[in-house]
Amino acid sequence: MSMSTLMVVVFVVGYFFIAMEHPLRIDKAASAILTGVICWTILILSRETILAGMPVEAIDAVLLEHVGEIAEILFFLLGAMTIVELIDAHEGFDVVIKKISTDERLYLVWTIGIITFFFSAVLDNLTTSIVMAALLRKLLSDKEDLWFFGGMVIIAANAGGAWSPIGDVTTIMLWIGGQITALNIVTAVFIPSLVCLLLPLTIASFSMKGRIARPEQTADDAAYAARPSSFEQKLILWMGVGGLLFVPFFKSVTHLPPFLGMLFSLGVLWVATELLHRRKHEPHRSGLLVASVIRRIDTPSVLFFLGVLLAVASLQTAGHLGRLALAMDESIGNVFIINTLIGLLSAAVDNVPLVAGAMGMYPMTVYPVDHQFWELLAYCAGTGGSVLIIGSAAGVAIMGSLKIDFIWYVRRISLLALAGYLAGVFTYWVLS
Repeated sequence: MSMSTLMVVVFVVGYFFIAMEHPLRIDKAASAILTGVICWTILILSRETILAGMPVEAIDAVLLEHVGEIAEILFFLLGAMTIVELIDAHEGFDVVIKKISTDERLYLVWTIGIITFFFSAVLDNLTTSIVMAALLRKLLSDKEDLWFFGGMVIIAANAGGAWSPIGDVTTIMLWIGGQITALNIVTAVFIPSLVCLLLPLTIASFSMKGRIARPEQTADDAAYAARPSSFEQKLILWMGVGGLLFVPFFKSVTHLPPFLGMLFSLGVLWVATELLHRRKHEPHRSGLLVASVIRRIDTPSVLFFLGVLLAVASLQTAGHLGRLALAMDESIGNVFIINTLIGLLSAAVDNVPLVAGAMGMYPMTVYPVDHQFWELLAYCAGTGGSVLIIGSAAGVAIMGSLKIDFIWYVRRISLLALAGYLAGVFTYWVLS
């Protein structure tokens, strides 16, 4: 076996361990980091055959260039995740939850779907799914209702994240990488994403009759809701949401990387919370400050992105992705078919390496900024994962939080998600 083939084998094996995270009980972050490091090690040790004798210094320079691009994504995610955790620590999301008072299943499923759709565009689909799972547990007591509404949250969260430059990690990757611009992705993908949600909601409406059974509020729930003041909840909620929405504006005005705008928003919130709680006693203020909240960040997810992007970068440097792109163009050639297949594949395989691979396969000279390929890739990679519950970060979060059974999801939700996904692709094709 040649060293070039060995790189591909290591990547495929690493990908297998990532996909089988739950059965194997090995965190996908560990698999991704090992895959990334081993691939680069093989590349540099076999540079004489893979890279035609490229000197070590040149490979170091290429690696540092890739690390710089990856760091922009990671710092952006760290800032965004910290802001959302800060809002959650101040129970700012309860401001929205308290507005939902209906017990009608039909009205509630549409309300939850629309709220999730727009929340996901601002907060990202993973965070939104976590927030909505907490909301559903407070609203629903019947397990069947809880699971069905959870499935609709997955569809809505992924659809909402696809059309926003900050709504899904894959869209963030394309935006920061320069493949798409903020305003264009919103205008190009919003309607297909909306169709992706509206069709499943419409189909589901025929079975949404009667009223839900609400769980009884416990003393713990009441005590939890009493901690932050109403003013603090609303202030941090709107400052946090405003800070997230400020990032695309910052990039368009300054032309600086988006992660700097996200760090600026985080810095403003950091100072605001320090001033807001400065007169409180330490036990009452520590959990409401950034220094404390930042410890709740999902660090393994950040390291997972690092490992995956490093592994893909090694394959790009070795030329494997370029050859794969050429083969796909020769055998398929249609960007609509290619992206639709990528989206369906993301239902079984994590969409982060799929998008990273597509970014490496197709340089900007082939598909320039805001080309149809990148727009449709953002939609397909973001929404295709809804077809299976393990196909997206939102799905995995809901599965873990609400204990939804995989087979139940396939029987009750997968066809709804597939119908919405294909309807969105068709809508984009008609509008393009």
